[in-house]
Amino acid sequence: MTAEDGSATKELREMAERAREAARLLASASRGQRDAALAAAARELRARTPAILAANERDLSGASESTAAFRDRLTLDPARIAAMADGLDAIAALPDPLARSLGEWTRPNGLRIRRIPQPIGVIGMIYESRPNVGADAAGLCLKSGNAVILRGGSESFASAAAIHEAIAAGLRSADLPAAAVQTAPRPDRAFVAAMLAGAGLIDLIVPRGGKGLVERVAREARMPVLAHAEGLCHTYVHEAADPAMARRVVANAKMRRTGVCGATETLLIDAAIAVQLLPAIIGDLAALGCRFRADARARVIVPELAEAAPEDFDTEWLDAVLSVAVVDGVEGALAHIARHGSSHTDAIITEDKAAAESFLSGVDSAVALWNASTQFCDGGEFGFGAEIGIATGRVHARGPVGLEQLTTYRYLVIGTGQVRP
Repeated sequence: MTAEDGSATKELREMAERAREAARLLASASRGQRDAALAAAARELRARTPAILAANERDLSGASESTAAFRDRLTLDPARIAAMADGLDAIAALPDPLARSLGEWTRPNGLRIRRIPQPIGVIGMIYESRPNVGADAAGLCLKSGNAVILRGGSESFASAAAIHEAIAAGLRSADLPAAAVQTAPRPDRAFVAAMLAGAGLIDLIVPRGGKGLVERVAREARMPVLAHAEGLCHTYVHEAADPAMARRVVANAKMRRTGVCGATETLLIDAAIAVQLLPAIIGDLAALGCRFRADARARVIVPELAEAAPEDFDTEWLDAVLSVAVVDGVEGALAHIARHGSSHTDAIITEDKAAAESFLSGVDSAVALWNASTQFCDGGEFGFGAEIGIATGRVHARGPVGLEQLTTYRYLVIGTGQVRP
């Protein structure tokens, strides 16, 4: 172990100890106190907008050679900061996830058993590029009674620190421990390694970023991981699609924000409608700056499309690039998605209810949509206030992860003196 590794391990242990105590206090705090902290943090974000923008400009100046899509993920503006604050207010307005009844029953011997929500404890969050992720994670963890240790990407270090200052100020104003939300003290990679090795210090680790980050966390973490695979999202235009709707939805699904994980990366179009509709869809997207990688059947219809390489349909572009394939009916679309998809988000555009139901039941995705943009795969759009990530695994949570998914449960058993025979 290097001196840098040892220092990071010591720092994490100290932060985790503070976080554990903060989590205990959060779990016993009233909903009113937690909501007051969220409201105060939202006010602080709005009040500190100039300082946050200045910090973000420092980050952007260090990313001058990055792609346009990367810079878009990194960039903050007044509207995006306002959206972060609005998200905290929305989380505060949601029901208390710790006040739900998960079940209650009485056994024949008279024992009354109740299942009640329980915060997970100390969450570790490792994320890249998008500074707003830290505010979303902090808000959800605070409301659900969890402490969180955040490690943002080195490219967004100044922005993340400025956002964290606002969150900490909100916690202090509500007489809650600022240690409930902590950030890595510096941007080096040693702290990431310490977090992944922190079994017993961190209860759950959440990676949010590219394929390399997610794979590293899954490989090295010594605690449970709540992760998503790549956002290899598909939009399938069925033969019974309304053409105007299909053009509008596909343009939004791909080009609204190309760098988010819910952006459509592959367009599948039914052979029965491709000749009539594909040229118009391609024209719409090209006018918005999109580039294409197309299979042979699509290139027969629109010859100027670039030929797709074998790996293109397995690529999460996170950019203004779209893979295009012509398929034969719902089964053809499902077969393509099964072969190339990542179980993230997939959509069908059709006026045929039976075809839609066949697609929705047949696709193995955390989120499946009918006649809507894949970019609706978002915690805020689901009414969660925000999200800590999109889960594509099969244990504990799938899709946008909000308040309920950040709790587990425990049992209360109430007797009248029963003993077990």
